[in-house]
Amino acid sequence: MKFLLDTHLVLWIPVDDPKISREARAILSDPSNECIFSVASIWEIAIKKRLGRPDFPHDPREIRALFLQNGYQELPIESRHAVLVDSIALIHKDPFDRILIAQSMAEGITLLTADPEIASYPGPIRKI
Repeated sequence: MKFLLDTHLVLWIPVDDPKISREARAILSDPSNECIFSVASIWEIAIKKRLGRPDFPHDPREIRALFLQNGYQELPIESRHAVLVDSIALIHKDPFDRILIAQSMAEGITLLTADPEIASYPGPIRKI
């Protein structure tokens, strides 16, 4: 199965953060699953790190390299993802989260998230 990682997972995985649930760990460690990270997450990390946000301490270059070296696939942002954003309910207003939701819908990939607001959207989203 294919899984798109929410940005918090992209931040938590490199440091083996204890916030990663048992369910998420099982999904991530199952070799039959394909784990994907979005360019949107790297972009969000770069912006928020530059703004000095303490919850975004990691270098986006290092995170991207680490994920690619460990076999994760990178999902680019395409115009078909961007135009889908306008049809998504305004439950969650964060533009980075909204593009991840649109990508999961457009690609038919299950978005893994710990965020209950994101998990309240219909579509291929799984709260872990």
